[in-house]
Amino acid sequence: MDEESLSSLIDICMTWICHNVEVLCVSQKDRSLQIHHCPLFPQELADQLLHKMADEGVLDDKTVSIFQNLEHLRLRRAYIRSSSISAEAFRLSLCPHKLQELNASHIHSDITISDILQSLSSNKDCRQGLQTLLMNGLNLYSETCELGQARFSMLRGLRNLSLAWTNLDDTGLEDICSLPMLESLDISATNITDLTPLLNIQSQLRSLTAHGLQKLEMPTASLLSVLSKLHMLRHLDISNNRLVMDEDNLVQQLLERPGILPQLVSLDVSGWRGVSDATVQAFVEARPGMRFIGLLATGAGGSELLSANGDLKVAGEANLTQLCEALRRYSERESFIREVLVHLYSHTSDTERSQPNILKLQKNCLLTLCSDHILHVVPFDRYEATKLMMMCLENHEDQTLQRMTVAVVSILVSKLSSDEISELGAEAFIMKQLLSIVQQKASLGVVDSTLKFALSALWNLTDETPTACRHFIECQGIELYMELLESYQTVTSIKQKLLGLLNNVAEVEELRVELLDEELVEHMVTLLSSSTEEVEVSYFAGGVLAHLASVNGPTWSLDAELHSTVLDELHSSVLTWSFPQREMVSYRTFQPFFHLLQVSQYPGVQLWALWAIQLVCSQNAAQYCSKLNAEGGIEMLKVLSSHPDIHSDVKWLADNVLKTLDHHHPEGQDSKLTNVPADS
Repeated sequence: MDEESLSSLIDICMTWICHNVEVLCVSQKDRSLQIHHCPLFPQELADQLLHKMADEGVLDDKTVSIFQNLEHLRLRRAYIRSSSISAEAFRLSLCPHKLQELNASHIHSDITISDILQSLSSNKDCRQGLQTLLMNGLNLYSETCELGQARFSMLRGLRNLSLAWTNLDDTGLEDICSLPMLESLDISATNITDLTPLLNIQSQLRSLTAHGLQKLEMPTASLLSVLSKLHMLRHLDISNNRLVMDEDNLVQQLLERPGILPQLVSLDVSGWRGVSDATVQAFVEARPGMRFIGLLATGAGGSELLSANGDLKVAGEANLTQLCEALRRYSERESFIREVLVHLYSHTSDTERSQPNILKLQKNCLLTLCSDHILHVVPFDRYEATKLMMMCLENHEDQTLQRMTVAVVSILVSKLSSDEISELGAEAFIMKQLLSIVQQKASLGVVDSTLKFALSALWNLTDETPTACRHFIECQGIELYMELLESYQTVTSIKQKLLGLLNNVAEVEELRVELLDEELVEHMVTLLSSSTEEVEVSYFAGGVLAHLASVNGPTWSLDAELHSTVLDELHSSVLTWSFPQREMVSYRTFQPFFHLLQVSQYPGVQLWALWAIQLVCSQNAAQYCSKLNAEGGIEMLKVLSSHPDIHSDVKWLADNVLKTLDHHHPEGQDSKLTNVPADS
């Protein structure tokens, strides 16, 4: 079903059942679950329910027990991939069924291959009727059972077996190659050293996937000899996940060997560098039935036959079609995906036309990046990543892509160094693009994650970055933000982000005059003095006013009475503020405050700066107290505390800050500053 289409009624019902299993069930004496008045499920629906429970992440030892009801829930195709089922739960709930297929790959428990084989072998129907078994990513042995007690060869009906990324060894392969009906085998990235046992099933093997066999010890001649005798093979995958040069010319010799693998319709040799186009083309032309060939990281794929959009599918790097095919086929192969993304960038970085299939890949990349661990912990070039994602936004208007990109960018910008932010701020297109998104959202009057993330990114981007602040002004950012302050006057989270950026602009001495607008200043006074405003809003409004009205501010060209009002409101309002419960703001340096703490400064301006310093030092003493001391801030506080010309309120607050620094106490953060305990 196409991802854009509506879910089917069956799918909706199954999803609901998955998340309400325990409500629908009654617990038995053995603690298993049984559905109330369970109807007789058609077998296909029982299979689908189990599959959906695994997909939804609700399949575990408790919920899987509903399938102990063999009379009403009969399974044939059991899908339990990536679930959390123990060996005992598997034995009790699933093995009694007449299973024909089982996907038990990547189970999140200590269940092993030998556990599964032993349980399946206990059921005669499974021994004879199980045709498909997938156990990728599991360990071979358990502590209590060796493989000798439970062998692959006991499952006589097996036709398809997948054991990729397991510790399968040569002994296990010998056992597998005694299966009388086996047609398809995946032994990728296992511990196998010798493929000679495959000759025991040469007359029946149709598909062999042997990707990334790094422990293979066979000489090239011996390996080719074995492969050449697998006359019935229609699919062969010997790709290399290390993406290295084919020093022994394995692939070249395979392709040039006359008459080898005449039935082949699919061949994958990706990862073996040094393959020639001519050799590949000759091989394909000799086999008109070929429908797929994997050539990623081989150097081949550029010939007309291989790059054309015909019946032959090619996973490679010569064009976007080949890259998309590689993405589709190699979703679980990390090194291949990394190689594809590198080439995909080179093919799409200059494109101006949106391509839906590439857009879907970009969404998947962003979904992967939308991880706290990746964004905050994993080392990568966050500066380049930010630029790339902003370029992606510039070329596409897809809303989902926009939302994820802006979210990631807002976090990445907060993780950049001051120098990196300065470099990023010099990129005018980034400021223009983010403001465009804000304008677009504001015109619709919405308050969504995209708007909030865009505002956060802009706030971080302008932090101590005069160039970015200048770009903000040149892009009519101040006018836009004045409109937004009016439009979103009831949304505290939006106002805080708006005022935080304007505060960054106000810290730049030569740009303060741009904020000297009567309407803006009067609005700031209202936000500062209003008893209904959260302290986060009042604080940032006060910061803008403190910088504008300070003795170091721009020449005051507005009404003189308004200047007095600003200073009076700063003085009276700061003394009533309470510290918020959560960390409200962070600073890289205290330098922007120091000009506000000069002895000649207005008391209201000094009070705002002192409150800001006490706020961050109280909430994160370990980070900020040493920083304030190193930058000379403590000496400035001592001057304010002792100078005879300083207002008494300023002296009192300076003393409080010094006591906070002395004791590093977080207590008293909820108290009014007028009632701060002496030891706070």
